[in-house]
Amino acid sequence: MRMLPLLLLAALVACAPRRDTPPLPGETIAPDIALLRGTFVAGAQPDGNSVLLRAPQGLVVFDSGRHAAHTQGILDAARAVRQPIAAIVNSHWHLDHVAGNASLREAWPRAEVHASDAIEGAIGGFLADYRAQLAGALAQAPAGGAEAAGWREEIARIDAGARLFPTRPVTATGERTLAGRKVTLGLERNAVSGGDVWLYDPATRTLLAGDLVTLPAPLLDTACAEGWREALARLDALPFATLVPGHGAPMTHAQFAAWRGAYEDLLACAAGDAADADCKAGWLRDAGSLVPEADRALAASLLDYYLPQVLRAPAARRSRYCDAEAGR
Repeated sequence: MRMLPLLLLAALVACAPRRDTPPLPGETIAPDIALLRGTFVAGAQPDGNSVLLRAPQGLVVFDSGRHAAHTQGILDAARAVRQPIAAIVNSHWHLDHVAGNASLREAWPRAEVHASDAIEGAIGGFLADYRAQLAGALAQAPAGGAEAAGWREEIARIDAGARLFPTRPVTATGERTLAGRKVTLGLERNAVSGGDVWLYDPATRTLLAGDLVTLPAPLLDTACAEGWREALARLDALPFATLVPGHGAPMTHAQFAAWRGAYEDLLACAAGDAADADCKAGWLRDAGSLVPEADRALAASLLDYYLPQVLRAPAARRSRYCDAEAGR
């Protein structure tokens, strides 16, 4: 009987299905990577996408969501595959990506949290202002209403405070080993949130981009639009085959290039003399099939806000979240 070369045999064994390991729940993105999609609908606070990566020492969770039901889905997934949550990576500090940290860390206290330190400034700044707005609305709301209950839950998420913070801050782009799985964590200081972290998995050529890429439209609330443009160029230089955005469906590298082009055209249109309606129509045209028909109305409503209130606002507002000294 002819013997297989040892290297080939080892490769076949490594690629063979592990019969005793349950598959990851959710949408399979690549071997040992699954997507738990968030929700993003008009009139409700969203949950960002969460991604599970199986590693030798447990699960790596990329973004933990906002609502209890979404975060419970992550906990249920860990229970289903009989593995601990060993590490959490937060793409940024927006509540729809980080608020679930408190519940995940309560269930798995030894889980390391990898994220930028921008959340510490946000807790005393943007999120403090948001909390004050919620408290004011709550003081005037009828007791017992569903809307008031939602505001209380949102205040509680902000009040989690340090339980949302990183235990292993990401201060620069570089390689890290998360629960035994080698990845690259990237840091963009001048894009969407003042501290956006992306994860590149070289074994599967998968890029987890957080809100550096979003559908059905770019989300500009705390963004530096020009810095974001530069960050997208750095993402485009990575050799990824599949990109998972912070909101919306996974995309190929070619589809990302189309999204990036649509973003640059949107900025160019906003800087020119075209009407807001024309810039909005341009985004929908350029993004094309990346924006499903069911999401086009939401995309239009988002741009109805972002064009006049951010992209065409006075210079002080446009540059509010920009740091001229920020680097990668």
